[in-house]
Amino acid sequence: MSIELEDTITAIASPPGPAERGIIRISGPEAMLIVSRMFASEESGNQWQLSRLPRRWPGKVNISVFCRPVPAALLFWPTRRSYTGQMMAELHLPGSEPILEAVLEDVCRYGARMARRGEFTMRAFLAGRMDLLQAEAVHGVIEATDHDELQRALGQLGGGITGRLRTLREDLISLLGDLEAGLDFVDEDIEFVSREEICRRLTQARNLIQGLVEDSSARLPAGHRRRIVLAGLPNAGKSTLFNALTGARNAIVSPIAGTTRDYVSAIMSLGHLSVELIDTAGWEETADVIMHQAQEFRQEQVEAADLVVWCRAADLTAEQRQNDEDLRQRMTRSDADVLTVRTRCDLVPAEVPADARECVVSAANGMGLEELRNQLAAALGSANRARTELLGTSAVRCRESLTRSLACLEHALEAASRALGDELISMELRQTLRELQVVLGEVYTDDLLDHIFSHFCIGK
Repeated sequence: MSIELEDTITAIASPPGPAERGIIRISGPEAMLIVSRMFASEESGNQWQLSRLPRRWPGKVNISVFCRPVPAALLFWPTRRSYTGQMMAELHLPGSEPILEAVLEDVCRYGARMARRGEFTMRAFLAGRMDLLQAEAVHGVIEATDHDELQRALGQLGGGITGRLRTLREDLISLLGDLEAGLDFVDEDIEFVSREEICRRLTQARNLIQGLVEDSSARLPAGHRRRIVLAGLPNAGKSTLFNALTGARNAIVSPIAGTTRDYVSAIMSLGHLSVELIDTAGWEETADVIMHQAQEFRQEQVEAADLVVWCRAADLTAEQRQNDEDLRQRMTRSDADVLTVRTRCDLVPAEVPADARECVVSAANGMGLEELRNQLAAALGSANRARTELLGTSAVRCRESLTRSLACLEHALEAASRALGDELISMELRQTLRELQVVLGEVYTDDLLDHIFSHFCIGK
């Protein structure tokens, strides 16, 4: 994407489809001139062009292909304190697609060009209205798949991470200044900062970056559907439960153990969550090459899961139950969140007690399915809240820089604790500061901006 800041750009900024309100967004030096050829204010004529403050102006828009003007409102930012850091206008019109397309065509005829993907937000970033983490959060808000993801994106957009990183950067710059001042007076034995203070500040910085590194390793890009994997012994009712939860017959159901040899997936809804449900092969000793590959596929899915549902048939013998419990314990040690479900409960007498930690279901008659859905949603919600506020898109971009920052801080802390010399600490701090500049977007390339903003929708 070539960066052309002097062009006046325009796009439809509201979602597609009919609505009560539709928005045409215009940004650039010719925004006022273009709007003046179309918009007439109801209350002050052309007075809106003389205003130096952002304001909403009710009026009408004259469209070349329509014989009558259309009621509209103009939101006009005459100075650089707009979203994009340029003169900017929004025409709020009836949300009719033919009207919006006709207005957009006139705006382009009068001198604007169609905006590229993410170009409004890219201009905001280049004008210093937001940093790169906040720009990525705009995309996160648009792509959020649930309330928690939206709140995380809004937190990052509000500068939650940015504020802490900038505070950290300022403290490291101050520490670097003290260290290098001491190096200038090394022959005079003047200490500008104590060894204990150096270690304390480096430890504080390391802990902050370490938390972000751990979070970035666990995050996935915005819009990622969380994954629930069904696991358990062969013939534990996984495929039947899969079909019951998804409302389709995607998985083959058979009383013969080991029928499922590949994994099957489908999209399902859990309240406001859209998740991917995956049925896998049963845990068993591999008898042939195909089954061995099925076990490898199962392990890959388990390791990538947000939640594993361990299916335990209610009609197991004591020996089978012990074997089942041993395998479930191994699953628990794999760091995956595990929910145990007691399946096929229609096959045992109702008076047989169940483990209080198990969710009791029968896919055959629907018993317990709604409660299971609630538990799945709650478990995914808890897992999501346990993560910190870093968005997946930011995590992917920043992971290497954060990792290098952490390594530099650990080296600096080791040098400080072993009194290896302030010049070594200074060298590591300088590299840390360079990596933080990359994270915040103070150092970037055109290719990087192209990669980030090309994933946006047009009009944002």
